[in-house]
Amino acid sequence: MKKVIFIIGVSGVGKSTIGQLLAKELNIPFFDGDDYHPKENIAKMSNGQPLNDADRAGWLAILNQLAKDQIKNNSCVIVCSALKQSYRDLLNSGLEKNYKWVYLSGSFKQIIKRMKARDNHFMPAKLLQSQFDILEKPKNAIEVDIRLTPKEIVKKVKDALDHKSEFGLFGLGVMGKSLSRNLAKKGFKISIFNRELKGTEENVAINFKHEFQELSSALPFNNIESFVNSLEVPRKIMLMVNAGKITDMVIKDLMPFLSAGDILIDGGNSNYNETKERFDYLKSKGIHFVGAGVSGGEEGALNGPSIMPGGDKESYKAVHPFLEAIAAKDENGLPCCTYIGTEGSGHFVKMVHNGIEYVEMQLLAEVFTMLQALGNNPDQIADILESWKAHSNSYLLEITIDILRKKEGDDWLVNKIMDKAGNKGTGNWTTIATAQLGVPSTMIASALFARYSSFYKEERIVASGNFQSNESSKFDVTNDEILKVYQFGRLINHYQGFKLIDEASKSYKWDLNLSELSRIWTNGCIIKSDLMVELVTVFKSTNNMLTNEHIIQQIKKSKPAVKKVVSQCVLNDLPIPTLSESVNFLNNFAIAKSSANLIQAQRDYFGAHTFQRLDDDSGKFYHSTWK
Repeated sequence: MKKVIFIIGVSGVGKSTIGQLLAKELNIPFFDGDDYHPKENIAKMSNGQPLNDADRAGWLAILNQLAKDQIKNNSCVIVCSALKQSYRDLLNSGLEKNYKWVYLSGSFKQIIKRMKARDNHFMPAKLLQSQFDILEKPKNAIEVDIRLTPKEIVKKVKDALDHKSEFGLFGLGVMGKSLSRNLAKKGFKISIFNRELKGTEENVAINFKHEFQELSSALPFNNIESFVNSLEVPRKIMLMVNAGKITDMVIKDLMPFLSAGDILIDGGNSNYNETKERFDYLKSKGIHFVGAGVSGGEEGALNGPSIMPGGDKESYKAVHPFLEAIAAKDENGLPCCTYIGTEGSGHFVKMVHNGIEYVEMQLLAEVFTMLQALGNNPDQIADILESWKAHSNSYLLEITIDILRKKEGDDWLVNKIMDKAGNKGTGNWTTIATAQLGVPSTMIASALFARYSSFYKEERIVASGNFQSNESSKFDVTNDEILKVYQFGRLINHYQGFKLIDEASKSYKWDLNLSELSRIWTNGCIIKSDLMVELVTVFKSTNNMLTNEHIIQQIKKSKPAVKKVVSQCVLNDLPIPTLSESVNFLNNFAIAKSSANLIQAQRDYFGAHTFQRLDDDSGKFYHSTWK
């Protein structure tokens, strides 16, 4: 893969010498940044005056354009001081992943000797101290000590460029394999690891490598030490293993071989509380930890998922070229990956993503129930849902249409599937989190409990015999009314999900950006939809969807159909737990004076929990003797 190799360091470390030797060794062009200084900069330095940031800005822009022009045809070597991180950010701007830093390090005492011995250089030795004063040591570079000979330095750099992988992927399950292929397709040199079980699971990594052409340069391992040592320092390792104890076991196994500054990325569905604990523990060991939610399933992981990384900003800067390169792209071509916030914030928003997903799936299942009750077969229901795409398209709507059209023999496959819905825990965690934070995300709980209820198949069969109604009532609703109910339910679901995220952001001081979060959920993830695209704009002006005028009007227009359809379902014994909860929530929420005054009076009666009075604005709490 073509790369711009930036060789950096203070004046006098031998950047030009090393750069020329390396370029010759690699047979690529060499450029000395000093040759591109404007005349004003050279004159200023010749007069013994150090350059300021304004002086360097134009120079760095010239070198950045040089790099972008060169990379179109070939790799190249560019040498310049680039002492500050902000300078390096300007230099690699727009180069995506196609660059590498080489940092030549040495002490002031070593370098001052060299500078005093040099002739015909416009920078006097007395300016060296000013360079050391502003030096910000790069965290993501091949670092070489200048005490080595030029030949040894070039060999060390070349070995690092030739033999070390840029990124490691630990765990080759379905998602790990797809992400590995995605990284390799984007031109990254990767190392892949999977454990082996003698007699059952052997040569997993090497067999996987040979299965796909894009993995031809990947390095496969079944030994942890060799895997870790194959990576450039600071190492970047993404863990794609089962959440919980296995993640902790993997971290424990990796620790003896890691170095300070290395970065571990947990791409599994980990609990955000455990992510925070791992973040704090690894920080104490000098290891950076990124908890990254990854959504999109097997296909998304391969072709572009939505990625939600949380951790410290410095860690994200080091890994963003990899994560953003493999992420899906939004309608403007921007990656569906962004820095979420610190600690466990990335895994928290992925958890809520899954909670919203639970509801979206349950809403479609309830729509299926109602359309069946109107006498439609799966093909006919698929046709109806197809017509809804113009108004309410989403990934889940699209796959539901495909599912309903799938036949096996003379019957539809969906009719042969056992009506037990599983779960992997994220809906449970979301429900716990919404209770802990005191946020009424009631639809997520309803969708979760609907799955739990489905699993009691045998008891449900008995109950249906005991409680089946003998009353008959015409199910008097239209397809258009069902569509309006579906749209209404989705709006309330998204309000509740984003409300939970917003309250967590305030509680944990994460400073989450709901508009940016919506944006990375417009593609690559399971809950991508036309509504999500709309929310990108909505959340630019408010964090409360229910204050947006367009959404207010949508809800108002849908409400009559919702009342009719929900009541019709109750009259006909049709189970619609999340759809009914959506209107119950709004009725309970959109009321200026609720019945909670009676609840608080009851609490004061039996527990002396006190209450506030409507006729007292002071906020004072009262207690009454009720009998």
